[in-house]
Amino acid sequence: MFLGTHTPRLDDKGRLILPAKFRDELAGGVVITKGQERCLYVFPMPEFQRIADQLRAQPMTSKAARAYSRVFFASAHDEVPDKQGRVTIPGHLRSYAALDRELVVIGASTRVEIWDRAAWEAYLAESEDDFADIEEGVLPGGL
Repeated sequence: MFLGTHTPRLDDKGRLILPAKFRDELAGGVVITKGQERCLYVFPMPEFQRIADQLRAQPMTSKAARAYSRVFFASAHDEVPDKQGRVTIPGHLRSYAALDRELVVIGASTRVEIWDRAAWEAYLAESEDDFADIEEGVLPGGL
């Protein structure tokens, strides 16, 4: 399970050093793809495979499933982190998430998310006030 918030930097070659506490689980390979709210999702290969299986199970007649699958898979980039725990974020994904040098990497349970630091701060400022109200709809009965 991925937990926590980290603030690495993107180097001049578009590489990110993965947080040390995430490296063991990601060492076997990752898939980086577009996420919601203009962040990037980083999946360990087994989790990406599980999601891919779920998407393949959707009927081809579902327009929403076709559209989501196209974007999800077409933007995906697979890679094995190097010995320093670095991965390269391709230009098209850096552009999508408006990544500059200052990043925020968060653990989001079964995935890691990469955010531009300013975008993350704006997202938090907008969503933290609603956090308590959202709980009931996401966790019926509360914690």
